[in-house]
Amino acid sequence: MLAIGGTIGTGLFLGAGENIAKAGPSLILTYAVAGLALFFVMRALGELLTYRRAEGGFAGYAREFLGPFWGYATTWTYWIIWVTTGMAELTAAGKYIQKWWPGVEQWQTALVALIILFVVNLISVKLFGELEFWFAMIKVAAIVMMILVGLGVLIFGFSDAGETARVGNLWDHGGVFPEGTSATIMTLQMVMFAYLGVELVGVTASEAKDPEKNIPRAINALPLRFALFYLGSLLVILAVVPWTAFKGGASPFVLAFDKIGIPGGGDIVNFVVLTAALSSCNAGGLYSTSRMLRTAGVNGDGPKALGRLSERGVPVLTVVISALVMGIGVIVNAVVPEKAFEYITSVSTGGALLVWTVILVAHMIYRRRSVAGELPESSYRMPWAPYTNWIVLAFFAFVTVTIAWEADTRIALYVMAAWAALIVIAWPFVRRNSQDAKVKVAVAEESTTA
Repeated sequence: MLAIGGTIGTGLFLGAGENIAKAGPSLILTYAVAGLALFFVMRALGELLTYRRAEGGFAGYAREFLGPFWGYATTWTYWIIWVTTGMAELTAAGKYIQKWWPGVEQWQTALVALIILFVVNLISVKLFGELEFWFAMIKVAAIVMMILVGLGVLIFGFSDAGETARVGNLWDHGGVFPEGTSATIMTLQMVMFAYLGVELVGVTASEAKDPEKNIPRAINALPLRFALFYLGSLLVILAVVPWTAFKGGASPFVLAFDKIGIPGGGDIVNFVVLTAALSSCNAGGLYSTSRMLRTAGVNGDGPKALGRLSERGVPVLTVVISALVMGIGVIVNAVVPEKAFEYITSVSTGGALLVWTVILVAHMIYRRRSVAGELPESSYRMPWAPYTNWIVLAFFAFVTVTIAWEADTRIALYVMAAWAALIVIAWPFVRRNSQDAKVKVAVAEESTTA
């Protein structure tokens, strides 16, 4: 459910609207290619997870196979990715609320949502899991319902959109690539952002029940989920409503149901996409970031206080820190509400590409060492490695070029460069603290033995 809840969020429900306006029906092909690349990333992570569960998931593998610096850098980079993603989800929540209450400012909704999710994450892991389960269930049920309604419109012709709804809408208005292949390529940044969260399986593995069975099952189900939730929903929506009717800044799902004309349909879908934004913010924005920060405290990549747990098993301090930094998103929404979403999502995508790259490289090193007999082989192996690793890495490099191509998304590279400089500058201090902690542990063990 974390894999579903983390992945199905604002990137699909809001970001797809702008991308449809940019590229038309060819957006579906972009989602298919990106989904295939992310499936191979998850197969690589799955092989690592079934080889050995590591505290902090892929950050632990980065430490093991790439060295302490990369474990530290991956931990903090993943934290900043989901902090900024949480900001994007809060921004989307503000946009959705304005459908019902246009007078409410984006930053006001973002602040209220942040406070509610902060309190939930402080109470207990069980309550978080229950809330995320129902968030995910609402999204799954709603997407299936939207697909069925859309198919009903196409087959039986009912609703206000019945006369114009037809499969031909996928190619009749300028073809599959109405704005050219270059426009399709430029949607990759937002499409990759839409898939951010699928790697949450790796973060939650240490707390999962029967991970050797459930992790492969969750990963193997990803192609079907991608096909249904992304490709299926977009295919139906673009067949029911011509792509020329969509515009940026609004959810294509809400717009489609407004066009269909079912009483209250648009409002119901707006509630669903609002739930999706809160779900993604809950699963990634606060849950995963607080766990990554705790890992930093446990491994010596940050202050020792970050590793403390409450009586309920909640890392209270890290939840507080993540929520406070996410509060910057509230300020961004107050200052530049019209640009907040694009700026924030481009930064998240840039960081995600780095983390996914680390997973693939760590997997290649593990596979090489396991083949050499230095490490035990996993029973859940990534297909056609290392060739698939290199193909996906080349694809990620291509996506990075597209981010640099446009001025509005290029800001992500500036931010990530500044972040990388900060990571490098802080490393000597972190390493010194980590070494001091190891010395204290060794002295304590010697005293106990004596």
